[in-house]
Amino acid sequence: MKQTDIQNKFRKKFLNQGVKMTAPETVFFSNDTKIGKNVTIEPYVVFGSKVKIKNNVKILAFSHLEGVSIDNNVSIGPYARLRPGTVLEEGSKVGNFVEIKKSRLKKNSKANHLTYIGDATIGKKSNIGAGTITCNYDGFKKSKTIIEDGAFIGSNTSLVAPVRIGKKAIVGASSVITQNVNNGSLALTRTKQTEVKNYRKKK
Repeated sequence: MKQTDIQNKFRKKFLNQGVKMTAPETVFFSNDTKIGKNVTIEPYVVFGSKVKIKNNVKILAFSHLEGVSIDNNVSIGPYARLRPGTVLEEGSKVGNFVEIKKSRLKKNSKANHLTYIGDATIGKKSNIGAGTITCNYDGFKKSKTIIEDGAFIGSNTSLVAPVRIGKKAIVGASSVITQNVNNGSLALTRTKQTEVKNYRKKK
């Protein structure tokens, strides 16, 4: 059977199961894709092997999923890449240009945009700001980042693993975090802003 015929068979199966697809001809499935009830899939979404999706999930356009487990009431994309070992718990949100690998986002946590999360555990109701990355590879081995419940990670932050961010801790934007942050603490690594008044370039 041709690959086109196989994909059309998968598309028809999921449409008959009630999966909503606005452009089914642009969506590609694997033979082991599992999808629950009330799931919406926008155009140009690709499912690699070992993808399990529960109920009330939205997968927005141009997203790629492989080896992932998606719980109820999760929103993904657009332009999200979920790599093997990713688990998104109930109510979590992964936005545009976010890549996640071998990590777990617990209930109601969100990484809305421009973020890399690798070898990490994100606690419940945590917020990962735009431009945040987990620096999980030092050239020799992979290390883990632990972000506990209710933490807030400011935009453009680098978390150098191994590192732990405590419960309800706040990391200020543009910080490079290399040491553990205690529960309820604010961590900053920004240098003080300087300003030269009435500055003129030298000729």
